[in-house]
Amino acid sequence: MINGVSFSILSTIYMTLLVIVFFRKKHIQSTELKIFSILLVTNLIGLIIEVILSFLAIFTNTDSLFLTIIAKLFLLYYIVFTSFFVMYILQVINEERYQKYKKKYFFTILMGIIITSIFIFKEQIYIKHGSNPYSYGPSVNTLYFFASIMITISIILLLFHITKIKNKKYIPLVIYIIGTIIVAIIQKLNPALTLSTSIDSILLFIMYFTIENPDVKMLEQVSIAKENAEKANHAKTDFLSNMSHEIRTPLNAIVGFSESLKEDNLPASAKEKVNDIIMASDNLLDIVNGILDISKIEANKLEIINKEYDIKSMFEELVALTKARIGDKGLDFRVNIDESIPRILYGDSVRLKQIYLNILTNAVKYTKEGYIDFTVSSVIKDNVCRLIVSVEDSGIGIKQENIDKLFTKFERLDIEKEITIEGTGLGLAITKKLVELMRGKIVVQSVYGKGSKFTISIDQRIIAVKPTDVKEANQIASTVIDATGSKILIVDDNELNIKVAATLLKKYNFDIDSCTSGGLCLEKINSGNTYDIIFLDDMMPKMNGRETLKKLKENVAFKTPVIALTANAITGMKEEYLEYGFDDYLSKPIEKKELERVIRTYLNKAKQVPANSEVSNMSSSKIKDNFDVNTSLVNHSKNPKLLLVAQNDLLNKLVSIIDENKYELTESSSGVNAIEKVIDNNYDLVILSAMTDDLQSSEVVENITSIENFKTPIVIIAPPKTNIAKDETIKEVIEEDKIDSLLAQTIEKLLNK
Repeated sequence: MINGVSFSILSTIYMTLLVIVFFRKKHIQSTELKIFSILLVTNLIGLIIEVILSFLAIFTNTDSLFLTIIAKLFLLYYIVFTSFFVMYILQVINEERYQKYKKKYFFTILMGIIITSIFIFKEQIYIKHGSNPYSYGPSVNTLYFFASIMITISIILLLFHITKIKNKKYIPLVIYIIGTIIVAIIQKLNPALTLSTSIDSILLFIMYFTIENPDVKMLEQVSIAKENAEKANHAKTDFLSNMSHEIRTPLNAIVGFSESLKEDNLPASAKEKVNDIIMASDNLLDIVNGILDISKIEANKLEIINKEYDIKSMFEELVALTKARIGDKGLDFRVNIDESIPRILYGDSVRLKQIYLNILTNAVKYTKEGYIDFTVSSVIKDNVCRLIVSVEDSGIGIKQENIDKLFTKFERLDIEKEITIEGTGLGLAITKKLVELMRGKIVVQSVYGKGSKFTISIDQRIIAVKPTDVKEANQIASTVIDATGSKILIVDDNELNIKVAATLLKKYNFDIDSCTSGGLCLEKINSGNTYDIIFLDDMMPKMNGRETLKKLKENVAFKTPVIALTANAITGMKEEYLEYGFDDYLSKPIEKKELERVIRTYLNKAKQVPANSEVSNMSSSKIKDNFDVNTSLVNHSKNPKLLLVAQNDLLNKLVSIIDENKYELTESSSGVNAIEKVIDNNYDLVILSAMTDDLQSSEVVENITSIENFKTPIVIIAPPKTNIAKDETIKEVIEEDKIDSLLAQTIEKLLNK
């Protein structure tokens, strides 16, 4: 027993061991491992058949039927093994495609096996007996033909998908194809040297170390560790949420009462101390928010929430905040903001402001004397504005070897020299992460002892190139609110929080009611009490704010706006509360500006009085989904007011056609924003595109025509051959390709009626 027989016996021994090792180990459920296990078992069976066939051929001189069947079964082994190996190649090349067409692949290969097997069992096979037995004849030729087809298919698959195969999986595939070709040539020259099954065994041995076969026990341990880590992370998030609530509750009282003191007739020295209290509270709030943001970053839950915003207002606020932080340090604060920056952009203004404020605050902290330069420029291309903001200071600077550490959390450089400087070392770590989330870049240049320069570039989508609604915004900002006769309910389990809110609301002349639980709130509503606004805390015992809101909304007649007034101020909570059904959200400590925004938005009985005490004409509106809205100022301009609503390209064209000297134009690319503008303002004409950035014209028309006493004529700008019927509200429909010739005269015609 030499040559091929010896190889077969040795292969059988080590394949038996490999099968035992493989199946004793737990495996993940994967297609790759399933096919590999089939190949293992098939190869072992083939080796056993080959050994039996070799011994029968050596010790038997009679061409018995049993010997013939065994010989043909061996040929069948090679057909099955080769077919499943092609399936393995298909799976490795594209797992997703394989799963999609798995049944078709299997059916095709099965039919190939069956057809080839019929030919093999039908044709003759001859066996050369003796010490070096081998098979030959038509059946063997059929096998060679089938094997040639399979090898050709394998080569084609590999050549066409070579870039998709991982290196370690590519190796056994190439070895198999090359090895099979070599074995075929050897056996053609020396049929007695049967190496095919042994080559298959070597292939499988190599594949055992290249297939994705992780240790299941280790995976279980990793899974347990991951589960424990997630539990710990949830526990940390819950802890931080609770701590945020606990810290914000006393902060709410400190800031709230301090704000109310500012309204009192205090001496200048006392007012200065009140401002110091508020500034210290803001610093503490920044620290709390920083810790919460870091926890979000670690949990990969820090989100960017995009919406339209006024970039000019944001920069004005940043300048004011920075000047307040500079105080009496005597620094030269230089501001240079590019006036050509589009006014209305689309992005996360809250996070953008946080980024810039962190850099400006750092400059103030680490600059004892000299200057701070705040420069804003822009590059505009394809409706995108790249904001380039740089903050340069003459501060202490940063050593070159420390620049890489600058954005590491809790890292404070040269702390022994700057021990009096406040901060946790979180600001720049958060800043860098936010810049990356916004797909921007931050660059640091610094000379130790002379100063630093931070440059940040972030892309924002352009909504409106020209400043809009400046007059209306100034009018609203210069008004005070008189809510005499309006009733408000404050629901909070903490009586100090109720006292703070009542103190802040008192100046607006509300009739204030309060209770300390969700249950008492329900009792008041069910007893017939009516309110114009309800401020509802969420984190209350027994029945929290969400549960209370759910109970309130079970009453179909309940239409009162409910505002979440809560210390639960982790990033993303506002969106979560709005999604749950709250009309709006206020975080503690309560900001005066946000409080007044909510009052103006939801109080339909509030009277807004100009600061000069001249009463403006008021009008109340109500949108069809029972959403109470604020009052609006009547147009005192001599020119007719036009609201233009369209996507940016068309909007710019409309502006270019309309004579701005004859009309007062307000522009919007958002349907939702347009509805809000109609609620808040009186227009003489609305020109509306068939499609805005977020709504179709039909949706916009449906909403604005449901506003009480809405009688403003509407002109629809539609694509050619669009069928939009005119009615009492839609006075004209102009096709987009005809606006150059028809728009101006249509406006004149409608306004002169």
